[in-house]
Amino acid sequence: MTEVYWELPSRGDGRRAVAALNSRGGFGAQRPTTIATDVRPGNFGPFDELAQIVLAAELSGVDGVVAPYDPNGEESWIVAAAALRQTRHSRVVVEFHPTFGTAVYAAKMSATLQRLSAGRLEWRVKVDTDAEDATARGDVVRGTDRYARAAEFLTVARGVWNEEQILPGGFGGTGYDFDGEYYDVLGGGFRGILSGLPFPRVHLTGDSPEALELSAHHGDVHQFTLAGDELSTRITALDDRASELGRTVEKVLRIPIIARETADEAWARVERQLRESDSTAFEIDRGGILWSGFDRIGYEHSIGLVGSYEEVAQRLSSYRDLGVDGFVLSGRPHIEELHRAGEHLLHLVDPEGRIRKEEKATTEEKATA
Repeated sequence: MTEVYWELPSRGDGRRAVAALNSRGGFGAQRPTTIATDVRPGNFGPFDELAQIVLAAELSGVDGVVAPYDPNGEESWIVAAAALRQTRHSRVVVEFHPTFGTAVYAAKMSATLQRLSAGRLEWRVKVDTDAEDATARGDVVRGTDRYARAAEFLTVARGVWNEEQILPGGFGGTGYDFDGEYYDVLGGGFRGILSGLPFPRVHLTGDSPEALELSAHHGDVHQFTLAGDELSTRITALDDRASELGRTVEKVLRIPIIARETADEAWARVERQLRESDSTAFEIDRGGILWSGFDRIGYEHSIGLVGSYEEVAQRLSSYRDLGVDGFVLSGRPHIEELHRAGEHLLHLVDPEGRIRKEEKATTEEKATA
């Protein structure tokens, strides 16, 4: 069954291509005042907007949402915790950098969130960041050393998760010890209410040999993009290396989409946003469903899909044939695009799997009623 996640906004939301012109969520331009506007402070804030997006994701039938790491946006851990509180079934992926805190601290926070959410938290560990972001965080680790640190981080996090801590007097189990280049732990582990919980599924990203090697050893899910070499080549490289290690890693594709009833409607949407962000861009090449200009209209990734619901669904299905197990989709404005995807698109990508998922959810609802 195809898994589908939706990437949440980190700096507000809106219909405009230029972020500074969007006001949803408290970022960018101020919301215009009309006769129907409640101007009293504190009645509708940024997290009310995020809560509506998270609820739209659950109602639209996606499997989960991603709270992205953004140095200049909302803190992903807080967004993820709010999303877990807002939903009943959705999985929530929190993206963070290993320098967020120690591996033990990240594990303890996650244990609490797993306990409170019935095990719905997942991790996306961000290893690749630019030098400016690293410097601002006080991070002095560079190059391939970042992957060695991430490997230690995940090793320690799993280690303390699966061992009981030693208490004074020697009570409480054997404890977890680790003596590495970046982390040292002596007698670590969790007891009581923080023990026995499912460890978060680990999502990793990147296309370099080091990134694929890290996923082969430590990842449960690897998130690809359409940038770089052929997608099938990168998938094969990951599968081969994971197989050598006796492991399997799920493959997910991160991709922005603009889908409408017809391709002309979808491209008209693109052209309006492109003209807004670049007044000289009056024409674009509608040469196919793939478009490499999403970064020009405010998206993180440059390559995405533009077309009718049927065309976008067919292309997503073709990626499944290459070995992709799921997708992390994005679109703006988020609430509207989520409802469009849920109503018109997702059932076309994996109809049998979606039906099975809906039947299982209905059965679970009846069992708990």
